[in-house]
Amino acid sequence: IEVDYMQLEDDATLNFDIMRTRQVTAADAVAQAKDADVVIFAGGISPAYEREEAKVREPGFDDGDRTSIELPAPQREILKALHEAGKKIVLVNCSGSAVALTPENETCDAILQAWYPGEQGGYAVTDVLFGDYNPSGKLPVTFYRDDSQLPAFDDYLMAGRTYRYMRQAPLYPFGYGLSYTTFDISKPKYKNGKVTVSVKNTGKVSGTEIVQVYMRRPSDTAGPNKTLRGYTRVDLAPGQSKTVEIDFPRELFENWDEAVQEMRVVPGEYELMVGSSSDAKDLKTIKVKI
Repeated sequence: IEVDYMQLEDDATLNFDIMRTRQVTAADAVAQAKDADVVIFAGGISPAYEREEAKVREPGFDDGDRTSIELPAPQREILKALHEAGKKIVLVNCSGSAVALTPENETCDAILQAWYPGEQGGYAVTDVLFGDYNPSGKLPVTFYRDDSQLPAFDDYLMAGRTYRYMRQAPLYPFGYGLSYTTFDISKPKYKNGKVTVSVKNTGKVSGTEIVQVYMRRPSDTAGPNKTLRGYTRVDLAPGQSKTVEIDFPRELFENWDEAVQEMRVVPGEYELMVGSSSDAKDLKTIKVKI
């Protein structure tokens, strides 16, 4: 095969694939894995599909728009068949946005969200899977349980969207992420424009925790559940503790004031929530008057 290519104008590109296509059934996948103790399943959505103006006519897509946030049906069928065959499954999910991983969160033994990691991504994934690197990533978006949890985008209201306005429990909350160790974060203190907490590595390996600070104005009943206002990374050896400070000046209490129709710091009581994710069970709360 010979490909001759010449760029005659700016922004010229060449895209081509050389491949052999064949149908693979769920039964074929199970047969190939019959001698495997653990199956590492690399799945998700191709970046060729997940982009603006993409010409995609596959189930779950309407050109560049997604009509479903769940895994493509063939992948779900293969994962289901592998689970029913008694295989331990590690799902490596590649996507640029949230994927509804139900029931995969129950049928897979582990899930690693790899995003679109680039040419060194394979090395990064294997370093995490084989324990050569202890992950510390946190989700920058909410992962919904299924399609029903995400309102249609022909409605621009924020109600029910993102960790700030969602009332239901998501599959994985904004800011969530596991480690090969565990951490304990103390109840926070607020003084002189700083949030202070103690963080301890309560596990057996070194790791990094991302301490997150959220804010809420309880009297703003129509406002967000909480809003991320700060965070910091803490590197800890097993058994080690550190006290960390996160800047939280007065202007970070700013939010929408419906009475005057502008963003400002409204005097009154606020809640500061500090922890390892946006989930209420991962946060410790104090009240602050401004």
